[in-house]
Amino acid sequence: MVAKDNQSVVTEFSLQVLSSQPGTQIVLFIVLLVVYLFSMVGNILIIAVVRADCQLQSPMYFFLANLSFVDICYISSFIPQMLVNFVTKKSTISFSGCAAQMCFSLVFGITECVLLGVMAYDRYMAICHPLLYTTVMNRKVCTHMVVACWISSLLSSTLANGLTLQLPFCGPNTLNHYFCEVPALLVLACTDTASLELVMSIFSILVALIPFLLIVFSYARIFSTILKAQSAGVQYKTFSTCGSHLMVVTIFYGTIICIYMNPTSRTRQDRDKVVSLFYSIGTPVLNPLIYSLRNKDMKRVLRRAMNSPKSLFI
Repeated sequence: MVAKDNQSVVTEFSLQVLSSQPGTQIVLFIVLLVVYLFSMVGNILIIAVVRADCQLQSPMYFFLANLSFVDICYISSFIPQMLVNFVTKKSTISFSGCAAQMCFSLVFGITECVLLGVMAYDRYMAICHPLLYTTVMNRKVCTHMVVACWISSLLSSTLANGLTLQLPFCGPNTLNHYFCEVPALLVLACTDTASLELVMSIFSILVALIPFLLIVFSYARIFSTILKAQSAGVQYKTFSTCGSHLMVVTIFYGTIICIYMNPTSRTRQDRDKVVSLFYSIGTPVLNPLIYSLRNKDMKRVLRRAMNSPKSLFI
């Protein structure tokens, strides 16, 4: 920290370490590295599979490939920094580095929120309005939806980060988190943040609950349509196409909302650190498993790729 006008100005932040025990740190480094590599390989494989197979060119798989790309970017926004900290035995990050990490993680996190809502709407159109599906959900519309997800996340992230980073940080500089996130950073501001906390709560409602309500509406209509089906086989087949998405939504939204709806609750910070690790690491890792193991088309193409790996890159 440097002195300015008899106040210390924070130039770097100290991050929490997962463990101070050298032996445990080695184990955690290996676990994080394996998790990161598995997530990268799994999500890259999904993108390659969707690109390689002509039968996987539907809107559902187009959105899935984009979700995998977002997961790659999301987990890459903080895991490499954590691995570097393990190797260098340092737990500090510069103010600009913290700002960049917070910006990128928020952009990718919000994009995933909105994209999950778009994917639910896609399933709603496919199941409830099958005759209009190919007309409404054409490639141009799907591309515009994905672009809208990115634009909305960029605008939202710019607002949240701009409001947070303009606060004065004059010490202490120890961040009660493993990486830089808005709720953890707000606690360190040396000014009253009550009004900003209100803004952040409203922000959380807009970026998290609106897509969530779209998901709830979509699946309410989907379940209503499924229950009206006469054949149990049709009901099972229809529900199986939504099962993977529902599992991802439950994991992601169930953890992220409980943190951002009350961003600076000091009594919940230790719990929130664990929860945030689960949604930020768990979701990118579980997505490839959930979508590949529960999807017959994906398993078919993966089996073919194992027999002929070159087919993914032709």
